[in-house]
Amino acid sequence: METPVENQPAPKPVLTEEHVLKYKEKLKIEQNLPFAFAGGAVAAVVGGVIWALVTVSSGYQIGWMAVGVGFLVGYSVRFLGKGIDKVFGVIGASLALFGCLLGNFFSIIGFAAKQESMGIFAILTSLDYSLVPDVMIEAFSPMDLLFYGIAIYEGYRFSFRQVTEEEVMENME
Repeated sequence: METPVENQPAPKPVLTEEHVLKYKEKLKIEQNLPFAFAGGAVAAVVGGVIWALVTVSSGYQIGWMAVGVGFLVGYSVRFLGKGIDKVFGVIGASLALFGCLLGNFFSIIGFAAKQESMGIFAILTSLDYSLVPDVMIEAFSPMDLLFYGIAIYEGYRFSFRQVTEEEVMENME
């Protein structure tokens, strides 16, 4: 005669593709593309401003600032957008690149303001914006490609959630 074993753990449920699809559908309902874009855009601007402040105050363009911008944008897109679809990654990558370009642009403005002993807003209002692409190209270095690439990758990678089997198992109904 067998005696029952007490305190035996319950059998683990079997994870099926149906469970994964059902859980992903639940998560897709929570996605918010406008919030993701807005949050990523704000993060890109904030990251660009921080980049410029560090660059102008130190006198050096630090490529690793691009890495920070990519992370900040990607995380903001993921946190506010709650996305699992790849479109969130595309938004994050695009906004990360925008943040890097903005950081370089703001740095150029900061250096011009310093050189001309003018305020930043005075430079922005008196700037001939048709010259901006030429100045940006002049300030560009091949090493920027590496850091922009890393920022784009991070903006993409951190912008959407990866759904794991463990997460699906924990949330099975």
